[in-house]
Amino acid sequence: MQKKIIINCDNKQTRVAVLEDDRLVEIYLERPVHQRVVGNIYKGVVANVLPGMQAAFVDIGLERNAFLYVDDAYLPPAANGEEKGKKSIEQLLRPGEEIMVQVVKEPFGSKGARLTRQITIPGRHLVLMPTADYTGVSRRIEDAEERERLRQLVTSLRPPGMGLIVRTVAEGVDLPVLQQDLNFLLPLWERLQARYRQQPAPSLIYQDLDLIYRIIRDLFTEEISSLVVDTRYEYEKILETLEVIQPSLKSRVEYYRKKTPIFDFYGIEAEIERALSRIVWLECGGYLVFDHTEALTVIDVNTGKYTGKTNLADTVLKTNLEAAVEIMRQIRLRDIGGIIIIDFIDMENEEHGRQVLSTLVEKSKLDRTKTHVLGLTGLGLVEMTRKKARQGLDAMLQQVCPYCQGRGKVLAADVVSARTERQLRSFLDGLDAEAVLVELHQSVAGLIIGPGGSHLRKLEEETGKTIFIRGNENMHVEKYRIIAFGSLEEVQKLAYPVAVGEKHLVKVEEPHANNPYDGIARINGFVIDIQSGGAYVGETVTVEIQEVTKTFARAKIV
Repeated sequence: MQKKIIINCDNKQTRVAVLEDDRLVEIYLERPVHQRVVGNIYKGVVANVLPGMQAAFVDIGLERNAFLYVDDAYLPPAANGEEKGKKSIEQLLRPGEEIMVQVVKEPFGSKGARLTRQITIPGRHLVLMPTADYTGVSRRIEDAEERERLRQLVTSLRPPGMGLIVRTVAEGVDLPVLQQDLNFLLPLWERLQARYRQQPAPSLIYQDLDLIYRIIRDLFTEEISSLVVDTRYEYEKILETLEVIQPSLKSRVEYYRKKTPIFDFYGIEAEIERALSRIVWLECGGYLVFDHTEALTVIDVNTGKYTGKTNLADTVLKTNLEAAVEIMRQIRLRDIGGIIIIDFIDMENEEHGRQVLSTLVEKSKLDRTKTHVLGLTGLGLVEMTRKKARQGLDAMLQQVCPYCQGRGKVLAADVVSARTERQLRSFLDGLDAEAVLVELHQSVAGLIIGPGGSHLRKLEEETGKTIFIRGNENMHVEKYRIIAFGSLEEVQKLAYPVAVGEKHLVKVEEPHANNPYDGIARINGFVIDIQSGGAYVGETVTVEIQEVTKTFARAKIV
């Protein structure tokens, strides 16, 4: 498998894409307005202790207090001699107490950041755990002999009372390289302790590196065939960094010089758009549907346009196998965390079910984030969990729709027209005016006017007012505006944007619904019925106004 890292930088954001065989699998973004806090270490103040939740809220200087659960409030045994799980939160912490904490999960929505007192400081090859007495090796290093070799090396280096974890990139390295990393981490920990003693609470005492340098530290390994960056400044800074930590990788760094934007050239922009869609089509013709709730994410697999070439069981298996591969790619790309439920197409053959599960498990091993495929539920759904440390792609790139308030739907036009008529009746009741001009979305306007203006005439009879309707395709379908009300003469001047005899340059938008030989144009939302204009749909023509009515004008092409 060929892996690449593509970096796009501008003055508003930095974006990093990870490609596997030229397909996007991970995306990282960093913007000045949304500073990442995961990995940061703070001197915090316990704001309050909640025995009922066995947790505490800690003020670390962010907008919302952060959350510290009892299991994360324990210092490891080597640090304080206490055995984890033996004390309650109120025995461990008290309001007003100052503590050192690290952010392990970004704040999101109404929830504050999640904290731990078990500090970890990452280097290139090692992770230092200054409050733990532990030696570990990355689970991604699979060779048993190599794992044991590294464990012995690190055990000989580990300072008393501290812990060390060997990172994946350390596979194959010798003792001097590990020692060099430790020589960087230990003085850093000493500086953090000094800052903790000196600074007031709450305050930031350690900030993790910015995105590009975290990528160099954490992702740029021998597995990566190339790293391509589109700014000269960052290109040179990356080379300087690699000169210190791993000079052998410098030759794999490329400066992108083409005029085509780098994410367009590698097809990344299109993949990002696809990852924001609810529906993802598969190559076989089937498709996936992603639905998110507060509690979990549900992924539904459908055969769609795929009918297969043999029998139903083979069709279902092929679709489910392709879906399993794409689901794991989309989970990584969208950075979906928490509980995930997958509804594959029902399979009668148990062996087929095992193949699909096996594929899902195998592809999950490519994920750097901790992922567990738990198997099938009693209803035949696949259940899995994935650690959630940061916001997903949709949360980083999208916001709640201001029109539908996050429902993902708006009211149907006929429902809106009925509601609008009710509200107009109420507004016009007792209003000291002869006429009113109302602007609303053109789909709703057409329903209120009705065939030949029949609905509007009935509404005018009921209210005793002359009502002018202006359609506007740019208005929200659920909203309307009262533009003016007053005497008939005053309102009519505002309502009619055209007059008989005037000539206008207009675009023919569509054929007339009842007479396709005529065409429809609009001027400020006012309908122009163009005689014999149906043949000019999509074109711009000059017309002369022949007649003006309350709901439309007639014109001819000149």
